[in-house]
Parts: sequence; structure tokens; C-alpha cells
Amino acid sequence: MKTESSLNQKQGHWILAKLGKKVLRPGGRLLTEWLVRNLEITSKDNVVEFAPGLGFTGSIACSYKPFSYTGVDMNKEAAVLAKKNIRYDKARVIIADAADTQLPDGFADKVYGEAMLTMQPIEHKRAIISEAYRLLKPGGYYAIHELGLQPDEVSEEVKNGLFKDLSSNIRVHARPMTAKEWKTLLEEQGFKVIKEQHSPMLLLEGSRILEDEGFFRTLKFLFNLLRYPDLRKRVQKMKQSFRKHQQNLDAIALIAQKPL
Repeated sequence: MKTESSLNQKQGHWILAKLGKKVLRPGGRLLTEWLVRNLEITSKDNVVEFAPGLGFTGSIACSYKPFSYTGVDMNKEAAVLAKKNIRYDKARVIIADAADTQLPDGFADKVYGEAMLTMQPIEHKRAIISEAYRLLKPGGYYAIHELGLQPDEVSEEVKNGLFKDLSSNIRVHARPMTAKEWKTLLEEQGFKVIKEQHSPMLLLEGSRILEDEGFFRTLKFLFNLLRYPDLRKRVQKMKQSFRKHQQNLDAIALIAQKPL
């Protein structure tokens, strides 16, 4: 592990990863598994993942033995880590922007991304979704797993307070959206939303950590929290933010299809 001081400046999800947390998506392991299962990956599919992170979901996707798997990440260090963790001979991870992958039109049968659109301003959200549409063959699926806001009628005042807290404590400019807003965004780029699933936002609650990580990895995570007090304070602030806004935060997964 790198020095505590150098880590403490990083974005919240990488802090959690360095402390030993493997599952970093807002809806946890179960929502990720739902997403991959409903992509209906087959041995004939070319699969593309935007921002594969630690490679956790990529490993699940590759367990379905697709024809190919391509991870797309702008961060070289993250790309190397993902490729190391995805142990599949037909997998690769390329260094590219999810909004401009340089992959051919109609290359993919299935495209997905998790907890990455949330971090983007609205125009970049649109650009990434548009790129997914370009990459897909007609009839192909695009799946997202993101941070959601509830209810659909949540006020701008509540939204702005939540955005401010997340930016301050997670150190990313997170911009979650309501279910209606997420679906509209996909539909504006030409997709038809065909499936929807929600999960409580409990990423740092003890029960969810145990469910996601298992007993021994949870122990490792807790041990590292005790070992690095400055990082523990960061995690505590993140947890406080999530709890403060718990009634307005959730995790959402959507499966959308490119028309035939």
C-alpha cells in the first residue's frame, strides 16, 4: 500500500479499493449480478465495458465466455489493474475515453458501465451514451448501474445540497439523477429501456459490506481502517454523507436496447 498521505487525496472509490474493498458499485454485488445476468451474454457476443475499475464485473461477464471482452479506461494504472484481475484469454483493456473509444461502428453486442456516468457532467453523459449506441449492433443491449435520486419530484434545493456533500466528501463531482431522468437520457440517444431494477444505497453499511465482500475480506477492510486513521476519517465522512441523504439516494440499473 502506498503512503497514507498520498492516498488520502484520491477519489473515494479508490480509497475504498486501496483499503481492500472489492465491490465499489452503489447497488452492491447483487445489483451488479442482476445487470450482467440481464445482459444475456452468450459465446457469440462481443462485450464492451466502460471504466472496468478493479475488473470485478468484467470477471463476472467473462464467466459467460463471450466471443470477446474489451474494457475501456482512460486511466492507464486502472486499466493494468483491471486486465490483471480479469483472467480470460479473450479479454483486453484499452486506454481510451468512453465517449470516443475508437472502436468500429457496430462492433459490440453488449455494452455496459457502472458508477461512471454519475461522475460526468450532463453533456459528457450524453456523449458516452451516444458512443454506446454507435458501438452496438442493432438489437444490442446497453446496461448501466448508477447512483439514483428519489423521488422523481425531488427538489432542486435537495439535489444541490446532496451534490455539494458528495463532491466534498467523495472528491468526485457526482451528479446522480432520478429514474425518470436516467431513462429520458437513454431514450434521447435512441435507446429503448426494457428493464429496470433498484437497490438501497448502502455501500458502506456493515450488512452490505459483509454481503458484498464475504467474512474474510470484510475483516481485511476493517483491519485496514484501523491501521490508517486518516483514511478511516475519509471513509467515515463518506458514510455520513450517504446516511444524511439516504432517503434521497438509491442505486439504479437499467437495461436498454438499440432498435433493430
